[in-house]
Amino acid sequence: MKKNKIFTIAILALLCTAGATAGTIFYVKSYKSNNCSIQTVNLTNQSDSMNYALGLTNGTQLKYYQLRNDSSVETINEFIEALQRGYNGEVEELSDAAAIGKNIGQAIKASEKTGLADNPAWTLNEKVLFQGLVNGLYNDTTIMDFLTANSYFQTQYQLSAMSNDTTKAGKPIKAKCPSRTKTITLKNFSDSVNYAFGYLNGSELAQYVFTMDTTGEDKKEFIQYLNKGVKSNISNPQLVNMGEQIGRSIKEQESEGLIGEPSLTTNFELIKKGFINGLLGDTVQWDSELASEYIQSTMMSIKYGSGKAEGEQFLAANALKENVKVTESGLQYEVIKMGKGKKPSATDYVKVHYHGTLIDGTVFDSSVERNEPITFGLNQVIAGWTEGLQLMPVGSKFKFYIPQHLGYGSQPAGSIPPYSTLIFEVELLGIE
Repeated sequence: MKKNKIFTIAILALLCTAGATAGTIFYVKSYKSNNCSIQTVNLTNQSDSMNYALGLTNGTQLKYYQLRNDSSVETINEFIEALQRGYNGEVEELSDAAAIGKNIGQAIKASEKTGLADNPAWTLNEKVLFQGLVNGLYNDTTIMDFLTANSYFQTQYQLSAMSNDTTKAGKPIKAKCPSRTKTITLKNFSDSVNYAFGYLNGSELAQYVFTMDTTGEDKKEFIQYLNKGVKSNISNPQLVNMGEQIGRSIKEQESEGLIGEPSLTTNFELIKKGFINGLLGDTVQWDSELASEYIQSTMMSIKYGSGKAEGEQFLAANALKENVKVTESGLQYEVIKMGKGKKPSATDYVKVHYHGTLIDGTVFDSSVERNEPITFGLNQVIAGWTEGLQLMPVGSKFKFYIPQHLGYGSQPAGSIPPYSTLIFEVELLGIE
């Protein structure tokens, strides 16, 4: 029986299902937090450890994949505050139009620090950009049409990317998004690129979001919430929305048990502390890898622990049988036929026939049924086989009762559940 190679992937569990739910965004209320410092945790039981491990693992993932460009205390605090708001239910469900408007408004607000389209050389002019957006939204082609705006913006963006220009953007020009179309004069490059960018976004929204808005009410609501988004003080809107959604998910699934497991009680405070320590890169108590391994092994134990106990009970009773012998490692075997040939060593290749079952009689593998013996190196198989076959002279047929720690342990192997006790009838045909 060859070793089963398992490649473990870090668990993100239930927490990082943070893609926006259609039509839902969470209204940001004022929430003061001073939690952004390494948190001391006291883990007294399995549920505590699982809650903290989930938070730590997800916090670490967010740090490396969402906060690469900004892992400041302020940004981390924004996320933790959002996480708490979502869990507390301090949220407002909005229509699709309002949700999109608020998201875009928050994104534009964030780009006041990063420049138009996150280009540090381009000054953000909200007055021109918003007018372009509204003109695109209502298909006003007086200044530019979609193709002209697209060609101009793409060309300028590519030229800027290839340029060695180190010019920094000027102070952003802030404004409120208007509700009506208007013809304006584009006086310079900055005006033109801001207008083109806005127009492209407005046209895309009109084509893909507001096609069914025959009354114009959705567009009005969109602009209303866009202006609310621009007024917010959020520096990382994507992260904030993610935090609120994660917090809400934790609360919604609380009654079902942590990760849907009734035996594990959700403890939001420990999850939050785990997030904080993960975002701050704390590895004093646990690191993310250890936390992920703990989550995986614990869930395996919860799911398959009864099977492990049944296997142990079976082996304890089986060891009392007259013909069953038990080695120091815990391997049990029964001689069906004793051969007269040479015994293999751990480095030999052997040829065998075998028939493998679980303790309930379920057959999971059998070369006998396939009528095809196999050849393998004794150091390439599970420990129970490596040990057991060295007890067999060629020509022998033994029955092995292999404890889970000499088999596949906590890892599943094909149709073999984790922690399974294995039974094999093995005939040693020869040493290759």
